Amino acid sequence: MSVWLVTFALTVFADLTVAVQRHDSGGMLFISRVAATTTVSQVTDDYIEDGRVHILQDKDIPYYATIFRIHGPFLFGATDKISVVTENIHKLPPVVVLRLRNMTALDATGLFALEEVAQTLHASGRALILCGAREQPLELIQQSELPQLIGPENICDNVQEAIQRAEEIFEKLTPAARRCSVTSND
Repeated sequence: MSVWLVTFALTVFADLTVAVQRHDSGGMLFISRVAATTTVSQVTDDYIEDGRVHILQDKDIPYYATIFRIHGPFLFGATDKISVVTENIHKLPPVVVLRLRNMTALDATGLFALEEVAQTLHASGRALILCGAREQPLELIQQSELPQLIGPENICDNVQEAIQRAEEIFEKLTPAARRCSVTSND
């Protein structure tokens, strides 16, 4: 958005050529940021072992939790896709986990969308847990207000930790809230 505003201002107050050159440099900045999320590395025994805590095949997802995943860059053009999390909010269990392991990049618009989901879930009495965020998305998340919104303890390194955290949250619910969560999933 800021690149567009600068380009517009330069078009109005300077020269169209200057504006186009500036806009191109903004595009290059965007490309370099997305490219920074790409890695090439050798698969080692340690890599395989570290990946086990992220794999879902051997995990039981409890009835009081559900997991959604974001795959690919979560940038301004893709943020509307997160509405799938809250479109049937009345059917969701008390804990929602967003698995971010395959989210390769995050921008301010994506962060804002995550904050909106967190607020919507909180308003409905549900908890949000984020797990498995890579370096760039995690850094942006940590710099935002999202950790305060969902609780820093609800940002987990992997899905295994997230499932354990969901259990802790569920155990703290009142018996009435537990009964509601069981019947809302039927």
